[in-house]
Amino acid sequence: MRLTLRGWAAALASLPLLAAAADAPLWEVGAGVSALSFPAYRGSDQRNQFVLPIPYFVYRGEFFKADREGVRAELFETDRVTLTVSGALSPPSASKDIVAREGMSDLRATGELGPQIDVRLWQSENRRRTLKLLLPLRTGYTLERSPQHVGWVFHPKLNLDLTDLPGLPGWNVGLQAGPVFGDRRQHAYFYGVSAADARAGRPAYVAEGGFGGMQYLVGVSRRYRSHWVGAFLRYDRLSGARFADSPLVRDRHYVAGGFAVSWILGESSTRVVVDD
Repeated sequence: MRLTLRGWAAALASLPLLAAAADAPLWEVGAGVSALSFPAYRGSDQRNQFVLPIPYFVYRGEFFKADREGVRAELFETDRVTLTVSGALSPPSASKDIVAREGMSDLRATGELGPQIDVRLWQSENRRRTLKLLLPLRTGYTLERSPQHVGWVFHPKLNLDLTDLPGLPGWNVGLQAGPVFGDRRQHAYFYGVSAADARAGRPAYVAEGGFGGMQYLVGVSRRYRSHWVGAFLRYDRLSGARFADSPLVRDRHYVAGGFAVSWILGESSTRVVVDD
């Protein structure tokens, strides 16, 4: 469930909500529902299907923003480079529900915080097609009475937004691709097996930091007058990952996907200029 919710949030972040609008409400709020299918964690051979409520919140302030790129504070911006501080939350995952982790400690809920640099590499003259290099670096901690540091994650990726595809008026398409890197502590938290947790079919394993596989994502969305719809597919390839030999990795190639619809329940009367 950790990567289910987190993956859906990441996918929603890649789907353009409003494309190149001259002006838009300062804020919008709503609520919706999503259906999705994911492995229990990256590398798990067990899948979970969920129907979950989702909030819809957009805020287009000069400093604080909550939109298709996530919740963040913009610290610095030029014509091509933006520096932000952003965070992420992940719910817990019970090991009793995962055969490969049976008897091991549960994966706690975690929070992540860190800087992200966005570099615009190319943009069409009508600003309907944009290619960016996204460079997020976050550190994570478990959310409990005595927080545990669970390492760093670096996920550079190319992000292509298309909002003028022929035959799809009003639809937005987002494409992402890039490697995932984690330090030793991050990989040990999810893929390490201590001597005390070792058993037949699950030998002890010491995870090392480094390359954590590739992720590829495609998302589509459309904003209507009173509601928003979106869907995504994500492919993960763990071949070559530093933790690929962990006994907790049962599937090195998998596809995840989901669909969501949100109804816009309110918006501000204040309008702001949007240059998306």
